[in-house]
Amino acid sequence: MKEAPIRVALADGVARVTLARPKIRNAFNAAMIAALREIFEQLNGEASVRAILLTGEGSVFCGGADITWMRASLDLSHEENLADARAMSEMFRAIDRCNKPTLAAVHGAALGGGAGLAAVCDLVIAAEDAVFGFTEVKLGIIPAVISPFVLAKIGVGNARSLFLTGERFDARRAAAIGLVHRVVPSAELDAAVDSTLREFFTASPTAIAAAKALIREVAASTYDDTLPLTAGAIATQRTSPEGQEGLRAFLERRPPGFAR
Repeated sequence: MKEAPIRVALADGVARVTLARPKIRNAFNAAMIAALREIFEQLNGEASVRAILLTGEGSVFCGGADITWMRASLDLSHEENLADARAMSEMFRAIDRCNKPTLAAVHGAALGGGAGLAAVCDLVIAAEDAVFGFTEVKLGIIPAVISPFVLAKIGVGNARSLFLTGERFDARRAAAIGLVHRVVPSAELDAAVDSTLREFFTASPTAIAAAKALIREVAASTYDDTLPLTAGAIATQRTSPEGQEGLRAFLERRPPGFAR
């Protein structure tokens, strides 16, 4: 019986999604890609979930693509490769579109698509000895599917350097370019993750979802289009139940009902 490529545990409002192929460095294959897409689409509509934590079992977060899976691609036609890439793209987009806050805890290595997972998550905390890399050019391919999410995080200038060399870089550089938000000693990674998860629980779930949508929409809009978009967004949230509760709680100097 094949082992599941990911594990999911739901507890206290947190969905812990763990890449569970430690013997091969949690590398991607078709089954893992499909499983990740499915679980993030499911969690998107799960009202009890307040945050999603993405981790990797074993010594690394995610080492990129499964060698066996890559070897099989040598025999695929252009059309088959296109379908394969679209499936991976839809998985990343399911994570990006998820209305829950996503937090990646990176240890060991995040290479290729693994670095893409770091890019697509809302927040990333990395152990100080973690290693990153967009290493695809070393294999004669390119980081195409992950590029929309990586460029949104690190910008074109950094992408030019890292995409073209395929070099590996440490967590400090990952933080300097915006791929990682916080770097901590390995022994403190779990505590840092717990601290960030607690911050999510002090915020309004609907406001978080609206803020995530706002970021995507403003980033894709012209300057002139942002005026009606942003005015409409804040008016909608202010008049929502959680918007009303949050403002009343602030004025009454009490914790809002959505806070935990």
